[in-house]
Amino acid sequence: MKSVSRDLILSFESSCDETSVAVIENGDTILSNVVATQIKSHQRFGGVVPEVASRHHIEQITSCIKDALTQAEVDYDDLSAVAVTYGPGLVGALLIGITAAKAVAWAHQLPLIPVNHLAGHIYAAQLVAPIEFPAMALVVSGGHTELVYMPVENKFEIIGETRDDAAGEAYDKIGRVLGINYPAGKPVDELAHRGQDTFNFPRAMDHDDNFDFSFSGLKSAFINTVHHADQIHEQLNKADLAASFQQAVIDVLSDKTVRALREFPVKQLILAGGVAANKGLRDRLTHDIQRFTNTKLELVPLSLCGDNAAMIGAAGEMLYRHDVRADARLNADPGLEFEWLKQPQQN
Repeated sequence: MKSVSRDLILSFESSCDETSVAVIENGDTILSNVVATQIKSHQRFGGVVPEVASRHHIEQITSCIKDALTQAEVDYDDLSAVAVTYGPGLVGALLIGITAAKAVAWAHQLPLIPVNHLAGHIYAAQLVAPIEFPAMALVVSGGHTELVYMPVENKFEIIGETRDDAAGEAYDKIGRVLGINYPAGKPVDELAHRGQDTFNFPRAMDHDDNFDFSFSGLKSAFINTVHHADQIHEQLNKADLAASFQQAVIDVLSDKTVRALREFPVKQLILAGGVAANKGLRDRLTHDIQRFTNTKLELVPLSLCGDNAAMIGAAGEMLYRHDVRADARLNADPGLEFEWLKQPQQN
């Protein structure tokens, strides 16, 4: 028998290479968060292969649902709604989670909540402490780098974004040059802490009059430096290379964020996304936020920085309260952007 005192959201995340199902209570408590990773399957290719990812989602999704319900000690009758990522992401991968979520919602007559994957990353912070508005989020991952201003709940305004490579994507590309297998973010971060910024790589757009980012030039400068050294048989210090690359990334991310905070005063700054696990970035923002006495920094826990269904459940509960619903026509939207209190396009 479902308790009227709590909302239980069964949530699905399958936008890329993690199959995840979770049960979230009242938008802030994790009862279960099952994540089936595919990293080993994609490592031999040096990155995510969409078709391989989709097949793994098909293989894992049913067992993830069962495990999530078992660990949470709930049944379908206890649930209030079903939430699912419908974009952005890999279209085939998204469709697996959407199809499973729609099947559960239809079979058990539960509301279906469509969730933007990036809103999920931001609302992972809600699982640690309430989000206070106005707020700002720096979302940094393998596919996304955005500064998002949130004046009120469920209003997302992208005030800055990457114009080419995302920060995490650049990490993976220079990681291959360093001989580091995918995913390269954590090993490059660890290597960087053993080196010094001696190469002075470019800080693209750092002084431009906007909050946008660009990491393609930095990536190219890094690769060209290494290739030139190879041609003249010069041995470069890999730790110094990693440190120089990482410092350039962190400088731009932090400088742009600080400028955005000056123009958009907020109560809370949220660092979210896979690259939010980067120690160098976390340390830099922890230092820089001290100049803003009225703004708190919320660092999403390392366990929730990567893709997971708990964050989708947290965002889903918020949307549930705002009466955002989808029906059986919900489709994947791989290029989805933020929208405010708007129903998803039904195809």
